[in-house]
Amino acid sequence: MLVWIHTDKLAIYIRKYTQLLPTLDERARRLVVAADAKTLGRGGLGLCQKASGLDHKTIQRGMRELDQGQSLPPQRSRKPGGGRKKLTEKDPTLREDLEKLVAPDTRGDPESPLKWTVKSTRVLRDKLLKEHHKLSHV
Repeated sequence: MLVWIHTDKLAIYIRKYTQLLPTLDERARRLVVAADAKTLGRGGLGLCQKASGLDHKTIQRGMRELDQGQSLPPQRSRKPGGGRKKLTEKDPTLREDLEKLVAPDTRGDPESPLKWTVKSTRVLRDKLLKEHHKLSHV
């Protein structure tokens, strides 16, 4: 009987998260799932993790935020400075080396900031990798 109840709860939360989570930003998703996990008590974290697909560390962080009453300015889902750093911050010579590669084949109005090149992103990546930059074609 306990297995049936757990499976039934899981199905309910899967339906809920399937409808709700895509409409929320990163922080709101984290807090909604964390609130449900706290409400369910023991085993709630695991159930909500399975139903939502969020990592357990993300849910635990949401639970801490709820406990501490942390608030962020409107329009923010992370603390300032959070998230992935720009490649140009981690690799200061990247921009200069990339501009050297595309300069001979650059097209566009010289007065406009919009430029394009005939080289593919994969060709550019390969040449930058040879210069010891760490990046992907994306």
